[in-house]
Amino acid sequence: MPSPQSEAIRVLYRAMGDELAANPDMTLEQTRDLFEHWGDLTADPGGVDYVEFEAAGVRCMWAIPHGCADDRVIVCAHGGGYICNSIYSHRKMYGHLAKAAGVRALLVDYRRAPEHPHPAPMEDAVAVYGWLLDNGYRPEHIATAGDSSGGGLSIAMILAARDQGLPLPAAAMPLSPRVDLEAIGESMVTNVDTDLLASPQVVEDMTNTYLGDAPRTDPWASPLYADLTGLPPMYLQTGGDEMLRDDAVMFAEKARTAGVEVRLEVWEGMQHVHQMMAGRAPEADESIRRMAEWVRPKLGL
Repeated sequence: MPSPQSEAIRVLYRAMGDELAANPDMTLEQTRDLFEHWGDLTADPGGVDYVEFEAAGVRCMWAIPHGCADDRVIVCAHGGGYICNSIYSHRKMYGHLAKAAGVRALLVDYRRAPEHPHPAPMEDAVAVYGWLLDNGYRPEHIATAGDSSGGGLSIAMILAARDQGLPLPAAAMPLSPRVDLEAIGESMVTNVDTDLLASPQVVEDMTNTYLGDAPRTDPWASPLYADLTGLPPMYLQTGGDEMLRDDAVMFAEKARTAGVEVRLEVWEGMQHVHQMMAGRAPEADESIRRMAEWVRPKLGL
């Protein structure tokens, strides 16, 4: 049973959905302002410093826990359909992950659609990864993480790095990842009534805005359709009540078939990216704890 504390995410998602429904002509700026409230769910982790900087021409943010291993990094891509959200809405959640793992997190403020459609976000993520390599960070000391569209981006970054001949990171941790822009997963239909954030129309609109003229099966936009051979170990978490549940399930199955080490957890009764409740709900804190415990040995800690 979901904890009483986890009701907070359902309250927020209902409120956001009601506002979107009441204002069908909401501007892009208003929509982005609304989705920035996603970060209201997360408690400040404490003991984490945030430093903005530029890497390879891309604005980024370090989340640096006190006493962490400075030579280990988790590259983090925020969600928001490639349209909304930011390093600011997600800094606290990834600060929790960095603190639990005892490493730095690098949040990528990638370009967003519609101003910068696919493949701009992926290009920015790969550029930042290359910047880390150029600045002495060893690939075996780097992991990726991302939520929702950022979860798909955290995988696409690895695929593009592989295709460009770069050494791959040690691990990936996609949270409620969107990896199938064709939306063929059964949960896209069966979980319409239980998912309090997404709707078929919202998903369709975000997909069209992000892709532009690119096909929905482009593997750098929809990693489910990529050759997954040679990818590093992956730990996927998803909510049982969300429409994107089967994106993670289908991807995990295909990755295992390709010989990738995969850990998949479906958190029953949980909404999309329940980890955003870190510091407030036990399910989120346990999810963060498990990710940190899993990734530390992958990074040689």
